[in-house]
Amino acid sequence: MKKISLLLLTLILTLVVSACGQGSGTTNNPNNSNAGSGNNAPANETAGNGGQQEITLKVGATPVPHAEILNFVKPMLAEQGITLDVVEFNDYVQPNTQLYEKQLDANFFQHIPYMEQFNKDKGYDLVNAAGIHIEPLGAYSKKINSIEELKEGARVAIPNDPSNGGRALALLAANNLITLKEGVGVEGIVADITENPKNLKITEVEAATLPRVLDEVDLALINTNYAIEAGLVPTADALFIEGSDSPYVNILTARPDNVDSEGIQALANALQSPEVKQFIEDNYKGAIVPAF
Repeated sequence: MKKISLLLLTLILTLVVSACGQGSGTTNNPNNSNAGSGNNAPANETAGNGGQQEITLKVGATPVPHAEILNFVKPMLAEQGITLDVVEFNDYVQPNTQLYEKQLDANFFQHIPYMEQFNKDKGYDLVNAAGIHIEPLGAYSKKINSIEELKEGARVAIPNDPSNGGRALALLAANNLITLKEGVGVEGIVADITENPKNLKITEVEAATLPRVLDEVDLALINTNYAIEAGLVPTADALFIEGSDSPYVNILTARPDNVDSEGIQALANALQSPEVKQFIEDNYKGAIVPAF
């Protein structure tokens, strides 16, 4: 009996020791794990400081009146967080070329027929962003005081670009100096002249140089912006001039990819504001007419 009792006691102790050994091993204690604690959750993204995004617009323009008008609206745009960088040109080609090549964001120097012809000739797709003003084309001379004094064989200079050249011929026709082929309107060319009673010698010259040839010709038909730059007063110095109903509205020009952008729309609104209308009327005394 004692042996049996001893064996039973030994067996019980063995089982107890074995159980304790298993309990001393590593167990899956949820308190020992950091999984799911949030330490690896994505960080919150900063949406910005809530301030207004700065916009810079680089706009090409001829000096008078376009750059002057753009400089006038600079403070208005600055209040909206828009910086206006005005780049001046003295020709009618580079402002469009650089706009198309995205060196400029917009330009302000041309009328719609010129832009449409330029697009056609170059394969461009520039677009009208807003109509701003009309610059009547006028006829100027340093040699005569009225068209009645224009002599036989007088030399007449007109712009050499198609849209302004046709416009000049139409103005000569409207003042009975020539007759154009029926139906050509403002798209006429020198070859479309059917009657030339005074045998005028018509020369086509780059628009920007027309004021400089006034000493060399008897009459020159000059765009208002170049006339003003040369110190001419269109309403006083022009022998005859287009009326305010001229279809040649000068426009803010942009590209299809940016014409609806915040910056271009803000500039268009500023240029068509009551403040700009008053500025044009006060500074150009009818030589330039608001078109809005």
